[in-house]
Amino acid sequence: MKSLKRRSKIDMWVVAKINHLETEMFKSQLKKHLGFDIQFYNPLICIKKVRKQKSINQSRPILNSYIFCYHQKFSDENTINQTSNIKGLNYFLKSYKFNQEEILSFINNCKSFEDKEGFISPSFFKDLLSNKAKFISGPFTNLFFDIIEKQKGKMKIMLGNFAIAISDKSKYLYQPV
Repeated sequence: MKSLKRRSKIDMWVVAKINHLETEMFKSQLKKHLGFDIQFYNPLICIKKVRKQKSINQSRPILNSYIFCYHQKFSDENTINQTSNIKGLNYFLKSYKFNQEEILSFINNCKSFEDKEGFISPSFFKDLLSNKAKFISGPFTNLFFDIIEKQKGKMKIMLGNFAIAISDKSKYLYQPV
């Protein structure tokens, strides 16, 4: 019985589906409810766009409307129930207690691909790609390509009739299709 009580006091990560337009409202409301010792993790990519000959950097979450939240009170299901009506929150994913290792592993994997500014590097997506992908930044934005071969440090692709090698160090972002 004693081990069960100790186990329930474990700090927990939860995954929240939020309205991405109300992210800051959600964070402030959750801090107000649980205290300022809560931590959030929302992995971002930096997309560089050129408009009217000016370079614009935009950050975008890779998980769209999902965010990780960490607090010791999340081990108690009553906390989840009491905070389920916070403005900006759609819902908490239900299986968070059983997936703590996977959540932590994913967060650590994301952090291992972060650059100096905290943005996820393009090489993070390389392992997620299978046969086709789409550029989401750079001169080929919104163009689809076929993956010919993945190699250490680069990837060979087919863009239309052209075979191209993309370095893992390139700043071009792409996503699986």
